[in-house]
Amino acid sequence: MENIVEVSTLTKIYELKDKSIEAKLLGPNNIILKTIEDELKLNIIITKSCVYVNNDNLEDINKKIIIIINSIEDLIKINYPFTNIDIINIIKAIDNKQIDDLMKILVNKEVLTVLNSGKAIYPKTVNQARYINAFKNNDIIFGIGPAGTGKTYLAVLFASQALKKNDIKKIILVRPVVEAGERLGFLPGDLKEKIDPYLVPLYDALNDCFGKETVDKLILKGNIEVCPLAYMRGRTLDNAIIILDEAQNATLQQMKMFLTRLGYQSKMIITGDITQIDLNSTYQSGLIQANKILQDIKGIEFVHFERNDVMRNPIVYKIIERYEKYNIES
Repeated sequence: MENIVEVSTLTKIYELKDKSIEAKLLGPNNIILKTIEDELKLNIIITKSCVYVNNDNLEDINKKIIIIINSIEDLIKINYPFTNIDIINIIKAIDNKQIDDLMKILVNKEVLTVLNSGKAIYPKTVNQARYINAFKNNDIIFGIGPAGTGKTYLAVLFASQALKKNDIKKIILVRPVVEAGERLGFLPGDLKEKIDPYLVPLYDALNDCFGKETVDKLILKGNIEVCPLAYMRGRTLDNAIIILDEAQNATLQQMKMFLTRLGYQSKMIITGDITQIDLNSTYQSGLIQANKILQDIKGIEFVHFERNDVMRNPIVYKIIERYEKYNIES
């Protein structure tokens, strides 16, 4: 939306606390301002350290704009490297009455880990912060929600950090293999080669954290293990973080079997999206059952992500929203 409206036809609603940050507030090529305009579907002008909006805007919308601008000003003060996704998260947090909690998280920037590239990773939404906190304080953690919320990526990064610090001896990556027309026994290669295609998202996170060469060495040494869910029976897993990805495709029996593998000095992180179940209709999802019956056990925590937590391209959030509107399952 282009700012072509004359200031004289608009209403001044706010004056910047620090006049020197006006350029940063607009962002490169006005991307920050355009993001706010696109999300709120209105015209805003920021000039001479003042914020102007259309005269016919409602008072609650004007208050919302002021909160958004205030929040961005506070982040600029601490040199927060925000993007347009952060702006969208701020707007969502205001709508959900979580803006105070979100700002504490963003201002604190509590680092989960530093990637091999040197980039620091820290929570970007309230639920991501809850999820990371759950890792530290529980033995079994469930992350349930739509794609793009960081539930798998953050789990792998947490496990990688624990392995780097020698808090654990092994990371075990587990996934149900549910694909039409193929069974592991008929696929070419050894067990690792058979399951690898199903674990690409987890490998991506490992490579980000360690670098591919180091990941390959850790796999050879047995510090990182990949395993189909069906092969977990009979094991007791000590001194490890075990990540079960795509857990919505675990059957009732498989989920019970998996959870009872937990040994000493170990944690389990179970991630899944109950709207994307690929199981044959004769089977029930073990993730749905676990969510019903394990809620009140000390040491187990469930973190439910929402479409508001999606951290991919902002259009992904809009796609999820539209599919939900029309009640279309994946």
